[in-house]
Amino acid sequence: MENPFLNLKSITPTELVHLKNITANLSLEKLKDFTTIYSSKRREGEMLLILACAGFFGVAGIQRFLTGQIGMGLLYFFTGGLCAIGTIIDIINHKQLADEYNAQMANESLQMIQ
Repeated sequence: MENPFLNLKSITPTELVHLKNITANLSLEKLKDFTTIYSSKRREGEMLLILACAGFFGVAGIQRFLTGQIGMGLLYFFTGGLCAIGTIIDIINHKQLADEYNAQMANESLQMIQ
């Protein structure tokens, strides 16, 4: 059987390993359910990169709102991305930001199907 996670756009090796580990014992039916739920919740690193770059044009913090970090999103919004330093850090670490969020969403999706 082909790995269903390879169909996810822009999947990172870290994300793939995490998904394989947490879904190793799932039946085929539950794996399909998991993949459907997870694919609707995950965020792509490239999208977070684009949104972090938008922080330089007056809308700082959108990437933090999309990853569920409402407090940091508000802080970025009202401080101009922490005077652009936080925005630069998010641009550099966009893949890590996406991987952390996606791991959290994978665990949440797994709880939903069990």
